[in-house]
Amino acid sequence: MKKLILASALSLCSINAFAEVAVIVNAGNANALDADTIKKIYLGKAKSFGDGTKVNPVNQDGTAAADEFNDKVVGKSGSQLNAYWSKLVFTGKGTPPEKLGSDQAVIDFVAANADAIGYVDSAKVSDNVKVVATF
Repeated sequence: MKKLILASALSLCSINAFAEVAVIVNAGNANALDADTIKKIYLGKAKSFGDGTKVNPVNQDGTAAADEFNDKVVGKSGSQLNAYWSKLVFTGKGTPPEKLGSDQAVIDFVAANADAIGYVDSAKVSDNVKVVATF
């Protein structure tokens, strides 16, 4: 019985251990984005912001933020998303977002590129970028 209670307590703790994911854009970007638009950008179905500016999305690879973003926003696991993009690349219908290895790399990229969008652990957001959504 003690093991069951401990296992239940640990599973609850692990659910709460995931931080919020913040979707970020360059600080000079004035576009508003909703969850559906963000999903379309990351699935290659939207190629520009609302004002017509080309969008340059960046992904993370193998991070907790990537797992949370894929689950909460895109609705696919990392392996499902890789399979999705592999099919589009193979058929010549798309190119996946560039993958960066950390929250800081995403923040630096987005801060340096006016057309960029990315996502990071919300606790890591800096003043160099603007948060447009949290999940």
